[in-house]
Amino acid sequence: MTENKTKTEEIENKTIKGEKKDMSEPMDKSYDPIKVEAFWYEYWEKQGFFKPKEGRTGKKFVIALPPPNVTGSLHLGHALTGAIQDSLVRWHRMKGDETLYLPALDHAGIATQSVVEKKLLREKNITRQELGREKFVGEIWKWKEKYGGRINKQLRKLGSSLDWDRATFTMDKKLNYAVNEAFIRLHKEGIIYRSTRLVNWSCRLKTAISDIEVEYKDIKSKTYLSIPGYGNKKYPFGILTEFAYKMEDETLEPLVVATTRLETMLGDTAVAVHSKDERYIKYQGKFAIHPFSKRRIPIICDDVLVDPKFGTGAVKVTPGHDPNDYATGKRHNLEIINILNDNGTINANGGQFENLKRFEARVEVAKKLDEMGLLKGETVNPMRIGFCTRSGDIIEPIVKPQWFANCDEMAKRAVKAVEEGELNIYPENHKQVWFNWLNNIRDWCISRQLWWGHQIPAYFVDLEGHDRSKTEHWVSAHTEEEAKKIASEKFKIPLEKVVLERDPDVLDTWFSSGLFPYSILGWPNEESEDLQKFYPTSLLETGKDILFFWVARMVMLGLKLTDKLPFTDVYLHTMVRDAHGRKMSKSLGNVVDPLDVIKGINLEDLHKTLYTGNLSEKEVKLAIKGQKKDFPKGIPQCGCDALRFGLCDYTSQGRDINLNINKIKSCRQFCNKLWNATKFTLMNIGEGFTPLETESNFEDLNWHTEGSFLDRWILSKVNKTIIKCNNGFENYQFNEVTEACYHFWLHEFCDIYLESTKTLMKIKEEDFENTKTGKEQWAKTFKQQNISKNILFRCLDIGLKLLHPIMPFVTEELWQRIPKLKSHQETIMVENYPETVPVWNNSQEESLLDGIKSIIHSVRSTREQYSLTKIKPQIFLAFDESSKLNELLQSDTQAENLILFLGKVSKIEYINQKKENKPNGCVVDIIGDTCIIYMLLQGLIEIPVEIKKLNKKKNKAEKDLQKVTRRTKAKNYENKVPQHIQKKNSEMITSLEKEIKDFDFAIENLTELLDEKN
Repeated sequence: MTENKTKTEEIENKTIKGEKKDMSEPMDKSYDPIKVEAFWYEYWEKQGFFKPKEGRTGKKFVIALPPPNVTGSLHLGHALTGAIQDSLVRWHRMKGDETLYLPALDHAGIATQSVVEKKLLREKNITRQELGREKFVGEIWKWKEKYGGRINKQLRKLGSSLDWDRATFTMDKKLNYAVNEAFIRLHKEGIIYRSTRLVNWSCRLKTAISDIEVEYKDIKSKTYLSIPGYGNKKYPFGILTEFAYKMEDETLEPLVVATTRLETMLGDTAVAVHSKDERYIKYQGKFAIHPFSKRRIPIICDDVLVDPKFGTGAVKVTPGHDPNDYATGKRHNLEIINILNDNGTINANGGQFENLKRFEARVEVAKKLDEMGLLKGETVNPMRIGFCTRSGDIIEPIVKPQWFANCDEMAKRAVKAVEEGELNIYPENHKQVWFNWLNNIRDWCISRQLWWGHQIPAYFVDLEGHDRSKTEHWVSAHTEEEAKKIASEKFKIPLEKVVLERDPDVLDTWFSSGLFPYSILGWPNEESEDLQKFYPTSLLETGKDILFFWVARMVMLGLKLTDKLPFTDVYLHTMVRDAHGRKMSKSLGNVVDPLDVIKGINLEDLHKTLYTGNLSEKEVKLAIKGQKKDFPKGIPQCGCDALRFGLCDYTSQGRDINLNINKIKSCRQFCNKLWNATKFTLMNIGEGFTPLETESNFEDLNWHTEGSFLDRWILSKVNKTIIKCNNGFENYQFNEVTEACYHFWLHEFCDIYLESTKTLMKIKEEDFENTKTGKEQWAKTFKQQNISKNILFRCLDIGLKLLHPIMPFVTEELWQRIPKLKSHQETIMVENYPETVPVWNNSQEESLLDGIKSIIHSVRSTREQYSLTKIKPQIFLAFDESSKLNELLQSDTQAENLILFLGKVSKIEYINQKKENKPNGCVVDIIGDTCIIYMLLQGLIEIPVEIKKLNKKKNKAEKDLQKVTRRTKAKNYENKVPQHIQKKNSEMITSLEKEIKDFDFAIENLTELLDEKN
């Protein structure tokens, strides 16, 4: 596959960028994706075909690419997004809609800062703090230039027809101004406010994160976990540790409490009991003494917090580090003590444990309590642990002053939009999830303690008595000068005496991304031409995993700031997983670069890609092991079209995609089939063929009366395929488009129609006698050839256009080679997407061909049953007297030839259905109530031997059936066995019963033949 890479580079170097490919060279013998895909994108882009142009429908279709994070390169999840979106864009463009596909990159605050920090530490052994904010941000911009270009190259290779002149980056000045304006407006209105509250804190990243960036995992028993930053040492979770507080009143027994986070006892400010718990009546209002700090700990009653039946019935209260305890602290006006530094080490409030890491402190606190005789033991305790989705670190609840957004009213409008049908969500099962989350929404922590991102445009007014945690002591503005004027007016002080300090924090990336659909079009500049023309957009298409992270926030902020929905439709595609159903992870080595699928890559080079990221040596070794298992021979060269087709074919709504590279490889074979079918058709049509230009000219052929049955049938099938493709795109059922196109090209056009025209196209004028009769026969044949050539052309022209949105490159290459109509455009991508031609509909011919296919299927099954692999038997067909299929087969050579060729039979004879006409030496099959098929086997097989073989197979099937049936009769089968296993067993029983029935039928037929012979 290194050869593939070299070949690719050679082809790309020879390409004259932006020039139309010279199609005068003959077609290659077989399909080569690298050669096909090397030319067309630059041509489309240079010619301006990606630009929005006023279309014939008067409608618009506007969609923005969910901006990839500038943290590396695209993976197959992005490829799925691109395949779906670009397919829709190309379909709408061909439908005649004014179409705009907007590109962008996201600065990805936490993720990008984390990646660059690791890079600096690895390469230069320097931290961001040592480098300083300005220089560190400069390093991130260098990263953006490198990887932003790489991502854009990937998008081009994926065929994404984006309007690159409108490309944006979420840290561009235009977008930064929009983000600041949104913050300022919402702050002024009171929706954004500053408050000291309990937040989710990532010690690894040293920043607050929002609720939906916390992933919860259930721990059912005592479990040892690795913690980022702790080396190889693991710490136990899923246990409840009991310890005792000695009472100030020494006449009282020590009070035993239990906790899953022992180190937090350093910040305890109360012990709570239930008011009606008789065990603790005498403790109420008393004080315990903290064993380390010696502070007095009040014993309070709180019937909300305490369940007397759980644990000891006495609950330690740490308002600074637990959501429930925080609420309790508010109810009882308890002191809030923070025991953690931002990096997760114990601070001065931890006394003798200061500077220990939090989980090291957990161990040391236990030791000290044990030495003091206060440790009372531990029990297994199932629990949920929150992890940071960005760093994998365990989240710590910490009380911090932060910026919050009140989402209540915005959420109500977002719910109403879906309830009233103004906003459509596909698949619809996500609607209930939408309602559940928005109806229970909490205020959104929007500040992050990072250096990379949109710095919050808020300024603390430094006056005596002002508190940084109070929102009223802050002002927001685009510039410091503006902020000073606002502060001067607000606090009635001279302008020259205003002292401001800008908040060093940045905004949550999802806040800036929430403005995306309109900020990229020029908002808040209401005069922006793009904003007026292209907002609201049409569709938001993205992964289901960011429904709340992004989609809901865009809707809420869009309705609030523009008073319009940012889009009318939301389509959520499923997750791309590996072939084993595992989530794609760099550390597992199962993340695949789309370019490696397109161009191919050997295993050695695949291993090398692991060293370009930030994986540890341990993770690299694990990833190499995973790659060897999943890609033992590397990844074969598949091409972009095959990748797009395969991904779209996977998108049956509601199911995650377990991507198997072999599936994509098979799609490449489909591309090769398209190539060969087009090449063969062009050879049949012949050079110099000029297709009839318009529908009226086409009708002048009289194909419906003078053409063959198959001519009428294939045009009817073309109509059916057009309907399925348009419906598939309209309803976001992309697998219906791929299935319709695949079936049409392979099973209808290639297998049947193209095969049926072979013999006709080989006939030449010199094959007929130079007589009046001969000339008349040639004239009739020539007419039939002309009809077939025009229909072949129509099948190619329409079939390629139907496929183009999903497979842009190969369809352009092939379409450029077929004969041209005067109405044709210079590229397939701006051709009209096919629409049905009513006169082509012919249900009768479709029904007749279904009958022929039933006969072919029966003949093939019988041949397989009796192992007639090379022998072509004779068959007899007995039809009902009124059968139109009988009439067709005896009058239309092409129709009969289908059975001869596809069924691999030597001869067909037509007989009456009367019993006395039954031919000897035949096995029989019945098709419906109109046709009986007799296959002559006498003399072709050894009947006793075949009967013996069939009985052996039947016996095995009966044993298998008994085995499966026994399993289903087991005690409590329906309750104990998983539903999918029950379903599998049921399907197996049905299949085996049918198999046994078929064996019985075959044995009976052969026995009759044996009797005839004897």
